[in-house]
Amino acid sequence: LSVIPIVGSDLVIWVWGGFSVSHPTLERLFTLHFLLPFVLLGFVMAHIILLHQHGSSNPLGLDLDSDKVYFYPYFYLKDILGGFVCLFLFVLICIYSPDFF
Repeated sequence: LSVIPIVGSDLVIWVWGGFSVSHPTLERLFTLHFLLPFVLLGFVMAHIILLHQHGSSNPLGLDLDSDKVYFYPYFYLKDILGGFVCLFLFVLICIYSPDFF
């Protein structure tokens, strides 16, 4: 951040919370790294819901009810099941091969 012209040094002091990395810096970054996945999860869920409501190839927004497969319960259950399978595999890798990470 310090290489940004004019405001770089002030930006570094603002992000660090002082002239060096200290406790306030670690608290800010920990909070950011804790909350950011939940924010992203919310955006992903909103995207999936809106995508299935309006359709991915409907640029005019026309309401065509012919041969429509609804998001809930069919795609909803498929997406939830896929998420749980990925989470289960990740947990298995973490438990049985912790040195992998």
